[in-house]
Amino acid sequence: MTVRARCKLERKLENELERLKKKLRLGYELKVKWIPDNGNRLSGEVKGDVIYVYDEDEASASETLKHEFLDYEISKIVEPYREVTNKLIMLINEEAYRRKEKLVKALSCSI
Repeated sequence: MTVRARCKLERKLENELERLKKKLRLGYELKVKWIPDNGNRLSGEVKGDVIYVYDEDEASASETLKHEFLDYEISKIVEPYREVTNKLIMLINEEAYRRKEKLVKALSCSI
């Protein structure tokens, strides 16, 4: 792919990201970087506030950008529930451990 074609696709992805931000009124902090890598197992990913797109062709790159944008925003919505769930699991594990230790102590004293 020529340098001109690369720049054109990068601009298209940047414009598409801006369109998504305006349409959904979300993700204003996000930027996009196109790093074509045919050997990469991923089509794209979000690191920090940057969406990395690895697909080489324009159609796939655009779809990956949309997917990663939506995934990023949905993950932000789900994150508080994940945090609460993990804290609840931690508390239940601690309580189960205390009960087990209490039973072990009681049984070891009676043997």
